[in-house]
Amino acid sequence: MDTGPQVLRSREDTDPGVRFARSAALPSGEWTRTEDIAGWLAESASIGRFRVEQIPFADLDGWHFTPDTGNLVHHTGRFFSVEGLRATADEGPYRAWSQPIIRQPEVGILGILAKEFDGVLHFMMQSKMEPGNPNLFQLSPTVQATRSNYTRAHAGSAVPYVEYFTGERPVRVLVDVLQSEHGSWFFRKSNRNVIVETADDIEPAEGFRWLTLGQLYRLLYEDNLVNMDTRTVLACLPPHGRSPEQAADAFGTALERSRDPHSAALHTDVELLSWFTDQRARRAMRAELVPLDGLPGWTRSETEISHDEGRFFDVVAVGVEASNREVRGWSQPLIRPRSRGVAAFLARSVGGVLHVLMHAKPEGGFADTVELGPTVQCAPDNHRGSGSQHDPFLDLVLTAPAGSIRYDAVHSEEGGRFLDAEIRYLVVEVDESALPTTPPTDHRWMTLSQLASLLRHGNYLNVQARTLVACLNARGWVTDA
Repeated sequence: MDTGPQVLRSREDTDPGVRFARSAALPSGEWTRTEDIAGWLAESASIGRFRVEQIPFADLDGWHFTPDTGNLVHHTGRFFSVEGLRATADEGPYRAWSQPIIRQPEVGILGILAKEFDGVLHFMMQSKMEPGNPNLFQLSPTVQATRSNYTRAHAGSAVPYVEYFTGERPVRVLVDVLQSEHGSWFFRKSNRNVIVETADDIEPAEGFRWLTLGQLYRLLYEDNLVNMDTRTVLACLPPHGRSPEQAADAFGTALERSRDPHSAALHTDVELLSWFTDQRARRAMRAELVPLDGLPGWTRSETEISHDEGRFFDVVAVGVEASNREVRGWSQPLIRPRSRGVAAFLARSVGGVLHVLMHAKPEGGFADTVELGPTVQCAPDNHRGSGSQHDPFLDLVLTAPAGSIRYDAVHSEEGGRFLDAEIRYLVVEVDESALPTTPPTDHRWMTLSQLASLLRHGNYLNVQARTLVACLNARGWVTDA
């Protein structure tokens, strides 16, 4: 037991946002020009052998359907499994449903290594191949690995730089929080979103480069370039805005005020927490794992597990060659959505402070039933002709005039588990006259500062909302995209 003198310290770092803001203000880096990043990713794909092709389930190496449940599992019992989910809800267009879902109990590391150069934080980013990415290579965190990966259950090579995130090297923690993954496709899955700062002299290995936060924010305006794992970590940064007087337009001014923790808001933090707690407490949703065999409404063929109405998604198998990964070749299941999704924030200025409309959204895979999602989050094609009511704000987003769209880009989701899963992310500024007098009871207007406070804790904002938070933060620093 340590009996030495105990030294009291401040509970908070002295204005950590200042250091992130200094990095966000630099749209080009010392080692890599921002405009060269897309070419670097394309070059990564050209200098090795990379191939992804759909294969029959029978050709999966190391995977099989168990005879008792029909669940699709790995022979080691590690990595992940595809199982059945049965869910019931007391509200919403779907009151009972069944579906395949990925069960992966391990907590993964989504870690970005930071280092200060000439007084400016830089972040080590990786050009990483994932079999489900539409363009294979995207910009990923320094370490993006499940426990099975970084403990080398696959008997492959070591994960570079993982020692900075497992306590083996001295670091300063800047961000560290458990966050959920997609509640519609994962069962109670979470990852450690973490940024640590090192004082070590590090020469980036092949496939890694130091970038500023300003470069990352500019790259968020490109389709399918910054991967989901990078976006969710960036969303967890502490507030790091700039003076409203530096904003380029009225929207930017309202945005900067929204990021300021001293700005007023429509609802107090206590009121919002009470509302959200009530949403979680009163939702009578039950979700349980069931055998994949005989799942109502789903049929398994030799090559896919599909919904009988041709909607939602398929489970498929792929064979992969990747000359730069820890394992050079493997096969695995992936979830393949049937269509592109839409995720959008409706935003409006209230008293000169930007607010976004958040939705307390239940999903079958969430550990706490409900998390805060975007105003709109759906795949519109899933609901056409189905007789179910689509998102009440979807038409407002899809018909928004170009002049009211403040952010618009297509990003892909987790490429290690989902195949060609793309979502169009938008931020749409709306006039109060276009909205109901009061929002639905499961929606609330919130400032970015209020969202940042919640993002210091896990299971408040879902992964789609976190992407939009990162993109809105980028909008505050990128005014010419």
